[in-house]
Amino acid sequence: MLHRLIPSSPLFLDWGLLLLRVVAASVFFTSGLGHVKAPQERARSLGLPVGFTIFLGWAEMLGGLGIAFGVLTQWAALGLILVMAGAIYMKAVRWKTGFWGEKNSGWHYDLLFVAMCIVILLSDGGHLTLMRLF
Repeated sequence: MLHRLIPSSPLFLDWGLLLLRVVAASVFFTSGLGHVKAPQERARSLGLPVGFTIFLGWAEMLGGLGIAFGVLTQWAALGLILVMAGAIYMKAVRWKTGFWGEKNSGWHYDLLFVAMCIVILLSDGGHLTLMRLF
């Protein structure tokens, strides 16, 4: 019989969820910051209006902060799932990019972030959140 490498524990789970939240948040925040800092350039590359690109940037930054710090965690995760659903739609339907895409630019990456946000949504980010402190 195989033994577990790390024993199951709610504490380990909470630290794992915190790591997941911080990693996902760092990607969302930096992506959103890019949209806000250079909206014309990003809008042109995405084929979206500048105003909507700025909105997406703020949604990614605020959602990233929400999941990182555990403030309105489920709402932040849900909002980020919607953002990523839009990204998958753009890549798969509008740009006809395959799952892996050319030079790994497919929508597999976006799907991973949807899965991460679903875990955050269903777990409410775990117990290591600011909302649980107050």
